[in-house]
Amino acid sequence: MRNTRTLTRRAALTAATVTVALVLAACGNDSGSGHPGGHGSASSASSSTGADAAAAAHNTQDVSFAQGMVPHHQQALEMAELAADRASSAGVKGLASRIEKAQGPEIRTLGGWLTSWGEDVPTSSDSTTESMPGMDHSAGSAMPGMMDGSDMDDLDKASGTDFDTMFLTMMIDHHEGAVAMATTEKGKGLYGPATAMADSIISTQTEEIAEMKKLLGKS
Repeated sequence: MRNTRTLTRRAALTAATVTVALVLAACGNDSGSGHPGGHGSASSASSSTGADAAAAAHNTQDVSFAQGMVPHHQQALEMAELAADRASSAGVKGLASRIEKAQGPEIRTLGGWLTSWGEDVPTSSDSTTESMPGMDHSAGSAMPGMMDGSDMDDLDKASGTDFDTMFLTMMIDHHEGAVAMATTEKGKGLYGPATAMADSIISTQTEEIAEMKKLLGKS
């Protein structure tokens, strides 16, 4: 009897020990897997969300700049495309080509920003006489430097040296308008990539204005 009781007690103790060990192991595994996947993932997601919010921070001036610069650039491309067949000056053709290469990608970038902000993306430069909000120019006036339909028709009909002179004169005004818009964005915009683009526009187009004046013999 004594031996039987001893064996029974030993068996019970062994079973209890194994049960405790299994419970502790399970808890340890739950804690280990839960900690990196729980707190760590939440922290990472929070950091990612914060970074996205910071990158997307913008104000109404940024929206106005993008919505105004899209049609402004589109009209510059329309003018530049005419130069391939109508210009007689290699200098004018070279300038027009550079304008196309620079402003085409900028239009796509501006449109991407507007889409990410949930704003409308202008699709054409037909409304050349409409005033864009936030541009700091007099109410009712056109965006600075934009040509009207009559100007574009005249340029389309010109060729040779007449085209060169008309193109350069119009593009100087157009560039000066873009510089004015970019200057406003640089001073009042919030979105970093937009103010950086504005700075680039000011630098590049100011240099091109000087180049065009030389081609016109005005320097």
